Amino acid sequence: MKSLRTFEIVEYVEKRKFCSIAELMEKFRVSPATIHRDISALVSAGQLRKVHGGVASLTSSQAAVPPKDILPSHYRERMNLDMPAKKAIAEQAFREIRDGDIVFLDSSTTVYFLAKRLQSAAFANLTIITNSVLIIQEFTNFPPHFFLVALGGNYDVQLNAFLGQAALREAERLKLDKSFISGIGLTENGVFSRHENHTFLLQRILELSRKNFLLIGSSKFGRAGLFSIAPLSSFDKIISDKELPPYARPAAR
Repeated sequence: MKSLRTFEIVEYVEKRKFCSIAELMEKFRVSPATIHRDISALVSAGQLRKVHGGVASLTSSQAAVPPKDILPSHYRERMNLDMPAKKAIAEQAFREIRDGDIVFLDSSTTVYFLAKRLQSAAFANLTIITNSVLIIQEFTNFPPHFFLVALGGNYDVQLNAFLGQAALREAERLKLDKSFISGIGLTENGVFSRHENHTFLLQRILELSRKNFLLIGSSKFGRAGLFSIAPLSSFDKIISDKELPPYARPAAR
């Protein structure tokens, strides 16, 4: 006998045409094993189609699933996208950090690769401030003399990060030499986010930091978003894996 949840899954996917596994796990608050079991049963019953990256309704066209012009929102889905570009960006950004710096690293998967690069750094002293749960969890892999300040707040499962008023209040007390942030898109009007609370935090970080660096992959050029984080003039340098578009070059150095 089918559970109520499986009926709800079909209804949810039919409305959205395509859903990722991570999205369904979050929506129905179930484990990976449970959602995979439900999906397998529904696919076998001919109620859903299994496609690359998730499941689709029977009425959606294969060509339109998933939409390629829409970035995945869950951090697990974003982690493996454009990895060579993220590593190249991280290597460039690493050269901007000096011994003794106090740096803010945001919760983006692009900046996460900078954090990974810092794990092998030879600095005698470095302070990392972050709201990223991934970076916090991996801090035991950093040199033992590095110092971590973790911003608390409301946990956002999509970003795997702490946000909200508590994170903002903690940030207000800190002195920042450099910030490294990313976004979902870059246009002549600035850099963008799809999360309101994420935007508020990054806007305040940019005000508090002495120097600001934008780390953004070339796949995001020309892409806007719901919330504007900041104009390009807010950044001391924009770092990417390819040549920047003309509108962004004045802020590149």
